Amino acid sequence: MQAMSTRLELCRVADVEVGTARKVEAGDRVLAVYNVGGEIFVTEDACTHGPGSLSEGMLEDDIIECNFHGGQFNVRTGEVVMPPCFEPVKTYKVMVENGVVFVDV
Repeated sequence: MQAMSTRLELCRVADVEVGTARKVEAGDRVLAVYNVGGEIFVTEDACTHGPGSLSEGMLEDDIIECNFHGGQFNVRTGEVVMPPCFEPVKTYKVMVENGVVFVDV
């Protein structure tokens, strides 16, 4: 039997300027919402390496650099781009409807 997914409303697209990230708390999750050239991506906000908040990092193209130890992740895939991180960050499938960002969890 397949588990039911829950749809979470995160924010409006207009709340996340192009080239930036925003921390969003939805339900029991803390997520980072990224605007890469008008395309929205969502990952867990917590860095997989330490106590860093990815939404507070520097976003360049589709790479977020953690503000804590400088590790980098691709926000499209969650894959590690630069150590000291080794474990990918969880990504979420994004849906945008009427300018509002949703994810299924």
